[in-house]
Amino acid sequence: MNNSQEGITSENQPLKHTIPLPSGEGLGVRPQESAVGPQESAVRPQGLASNPDILTDILAHKKVEIEQRMDFIAPRKMYSLVEEKIAGETAPLPSLRRSLIDSDTGIIAEFKRRSPSKGWIKRDGRPGIIPLSYQQHGAAALSILTDTDFFGGYDEYIQEARLSGVTLPILYKNFVICEYQLFQARFCGASAVLLIAAALTVDECRTLTHTAHELGMEVLLEMHGGNDFDYVVCEPDVYGINNRNLGSFVTDVDNSFRFAQLLPAEACKVSESGIGHPETVRALRAAGFQGFLMGEHFMRADDPGQELEKFINELKTK
Repeated sequence: MNNSQEGITSENQPLKHTIPLPSGEGLGVRPQESAVGPQESAVRPQGLASNPDILTDILAHKKVEIEQRMDFIAPRKMYSLVEEKIAGETAPLPSLRRSLIDSDTGIIAEFKRRSPSKGWIKRDGRPGIIPLSYQQHGAAALSILTDTDFFGGYDEYIQEARLSGVTLPILYKNFVICEYQLFQARFCGASAVLLIAAALTVDECRTLTHTAHELGMEVLLEMHGGNDFDYVVCEPDVYGINNRNLGSFVTDVDNSFRFAQLLPAEACKVSESGIGHPETVRALRAAGFQGFLMGEHFMRADDPGQELEKFINELKTK
């Protein structure tokens, strides 16, 4: 990254959407979790109207969240912290794309404590234990939810996973709408970030992809249908097809099969959400997918790592 920060928004030109790191490294304190139960209404931040389009609801809250936290850490301070971190590194970040291409399973195991539609999945899930267990039981890469209000995650969870010994690529799973969040992702230890086509314009997506690459991270671009495939021009490192409609949160694995041919033939492709059977993974691999993002299937088990190993063993038994 250019130490002059050329092309990066300056402190005198604040970002429209900026979320400071909520914890870790002396940057603040992780907010105390609400004691509400697992009902969907319990995970909807107070003050937001009930909205049948969950993605719209999440993005509306994300903007409020950003505005509330803009003063927590100034952009220039975050940029400086990331530059210091990069300067002290001796090796490049692990590649999500390469890990998926080289893997014989392609499983991206996700640490996901709750969902906007289903409530708590594993409220007591510990980021210092489960991600490392995923690594020890055969995951090709990891995904960690960092959205707090809808998914019960924190940036700190990636930090905790790295401190526990995780060396696999980690996907920063959040609703990224500005470059500041990319610096957050880089600071907490992510090696790739999720960009969602439905949350961005093509130009925004292209700019964020460029910035992520400048920071040494890869991009997984998530598409679902419709005009999302216009975003292929952004040239991400990994192309994802989400089987879950982010408006309704209805899941249909056939979505990956329907749209696989719309992606570049040479692309590294990931099918996301709704996968729970080894035969589904085999069929998706035959359709050209190299990666399979799975979270809830493992997180609902008593031991997510053991459940991953069981799934992989079944996958390899034809």
